Amino acid sequence: MALDRRQFLQATLAGGLGITLSGCSLLPQKSGPQPARYSGAVGLPDGSFGVSAFGRSGQILWQSPVATRCHSGCNRPAHGDILFFERRPGWSFYVFDGNTGKRLYQIKADEGEHFVGHGVFSPDGRWLYATASRYEQGQGMVAVYDAERDYRRVNTFDLGGTGPHQITLHPDGHTLVVGLGGILTHPDYDRIKLNLSTMKPALLLLDRHNGQVLARLAPRHHQQSARHVDVSPSGKVYVAYQYQGPLYERPALLARLENGALREYRFDDDTQAALANYIASVIAHPDNDLVAAASPVGGTAIIFRGSTGELVNRASITDCAGIQALAGGDFLISSGQGQLVQLGAAQPARKLASLPVYWDHHLV
Repeated sequence: MALDRRQFLQATLAGGLGITLSGCSLLPQKSGPQPARYSGAVGLPDGSFGVSAFGRSGQILWQSPVATRCHSGCNRPAHGDILFFERRPGWSFYVFDGNTGKRLYQIKADEGEHFVGHGVFSPDGRWLYATASRYEQGQGMVAVYDAERDYRRVNTFDLGGTGPHQITLHPDGHTLVVGLGGILTHPDYDRIKLNLSTMKPALLLLDRHNGQVLARLAPRHHQQSARHVDVSPSGKVYVAYQYQGPLYERPALLARLENGALREYRFDDDTQAALANYIASVIAHPDNDLVAAASPVGGTAIIFRGSTGELVNRASITDCAGIQALAGGDFLISSGQGQLVQLGAAQPARKLASLPVYWDHHLV
């Protein structure tokens, strides 16, 4: 019987966390400013969970315990804080000192609410915007926290819909971009989807200062769950879907906001089948017109041109999900089985390392 994610995570880390990047003495340079560290959620040999940070040469810098499995996080601009959100349904997010790993805060969701794994800061690092849900009512929202007042909750932006997931900030510094999945879940029913026939997914644009919904753009089909988003430095907005209809139906899974509408990209039949109706990450490269997307369900990563939708590369990578843009125009793909793979437009996928770690979908 195949190991599930949690079993794999515990088994591969049973030998401890004092590891380095076997086969990779230095991580490839990331596009833009080079990070002093990477951080991610990890599992521990006793079945508990943590957040760990490692340097570009692979050395473990620190490790801090958390109550349950985490999903994604964000860095606080102009400050040393690193945040991680518990995996949906998440009852807390954690704030760490990025240099030492000391836990500074554990912020719990309000009564009747839970987090969904993502957040983003204002450019000055003061305001944290976290996607969340009122699960009894099925109401999606953005919860606003003041980092200068010990992460006190100060506002709530109702989204007028169900199931928000990833949130990011437009380069204009004022517009929040949210993937509204449209899927109703409830903690009492684990992750069972309760409203597949009545879903209303959307790509949302919000004014971060007052929560006003500036745009609500629906996919062509009501079961194209809009979950992951990214924005290029030039302001091109991308959204990735997880289709909730029959597997034999192969609708578009990626789209770009153009002239006030969603332009959907559909690739050849073999590629659509390989993506298995599920995209876990989408990243627009800041240095060119390329966009990468990954499907852990299909074990497939692709690169396409944002301006034309032309597919330029496709690779089979088991359980691939995380994506980083690399200097020089390529992408770094991570997998739940510990692989780091370099993928570009002009050459086959190149495995950089196989590590005894498990990463969730997102690496900070």
